[in-house]
Amino acid sequence: MSVHLQESALDPWEWVQRHQAEHTAIQGKFGATSVFVGTMRDFNQGQQVEAMTLEHYPAMTQKQLETICDEARQQWGVLELLVVHRYGAIKPNDPIVLVAVWSGHREQAFKACRYVIDALKTRAPFWKQEQTSDGRHWVEQEG
Repeated sequence: MSVHLQESALDPWEWVQRHQAEHTAIQGKFGATSVFVGTMRDFNQGQQVEAMTLEHYPAMTQKQLETICDEARQQWGVLELLVVHRYGAIKPNDPIVLVAVWSGHREQAFKACRYVIDALKTRAPFWKQEQTSDGRHWVEQEG
């Protein structure tokens, strides 16, 4: 299991390929890889969004994401998980988050992937500030 927080641009497909290649213990054991990539939209609540800043507490956020991944691993018995989340300045079309799950079968991979992204959206301590034509404002956490 790997959780990474980064300020730099995120190439989700490079992360998936590299992670899979580096984790030789799962080679030949997984029959499914479920991948979710969240991307910044240029709109929210009926307004055009020009940019966004994501803030977080590094140690707290890292720990919460690791806890969520542990929960998914225990519940669905998946082989490997990867979460990469951006913070800092983000523009529309930029990938923000990657969740990848490797398992023996697709059902476990789908369920664990969905669990991780849903839990991340409600439990991970990230704060979103959007830049619109009306100025900057903080966005309430999604449920």
